[in-house]
Amino acid sequence: AASKKRATELLEQFSLTDAAKRPIKTYSGGMRRRLDLAASLIVKPKILFLDEPTTGLDPRGRIEMWEVIQGLVKDGTTLLLTTQYLEEADQLADEIAVIDHGKVIARGTSDQLKKEVGGERLEIVAEAKDLKQVAEIVGKVSGGKVLVEEGSRQVSAPVTTGSRALIEAVRSLDDLGIHPLDIALKRPSLDDVFIALTGHVAEENKPEEGEVKSRRGRRK
Repeated sequence: AASKKRATELLEQFSLTDAAKRPIKTYSGGMRRRLDLAASLIVKPKILFLDEPTTGLDPRGRIEMWEVIQGLVKDGTTLLLTTQYLEEADQLADEIAVIDHGKVIARGTSDQLKKEVGGERLEIVAEAKDLKQVAEIVGKVSGGKVLVEEGSRQVSAPVTTGSRALIEAVRSLDDLGIHPLDIALKRPSLDDVFIALTGHVAEENKPEEGEVKSRRGRRK
């Protein structure tokens, strides 16, 4: 009786009550993920490990899974979660460990990790033929490490002078007759943190290239 009651509670908690009598093969990917997670909660765990819980889900499915995870944390469960989606770690984790090639290279809260990268970043998208000159301009304005992504034709670097750096870059580009496709000041994201720490972009489809482990749960 107790186990049946618990199963009913979990089906309701994970919004699966209406589908309870349907064959599992008719479930969507998101529903199957929720069912897997519900099954692991038959006995209420104090600590739960989730390995890539949203991989392969569509945006709606990911958001639904985020809500489930946040609900578990609210109820007092400590979660250890691995993810390739840096936005996911930013949204869900109280503490984050960045892993590259099997080694922990940084650890802290999202804000702490972002502070390590610095403040704002100047980002310029330009024509391929202009990337070298744009990188030189950004380097002079920034004084920091310049990252050039040839695929996206983007040049970026951390800046400490905010809009002043942006204005200086625009003037320098204009002097050289370079017309950027896009130019902006952006606050650092966890993607920026990962790039700054590893020198490459996290590849979501290649776990061995980069991974983020995050933890969330009751604070002591």
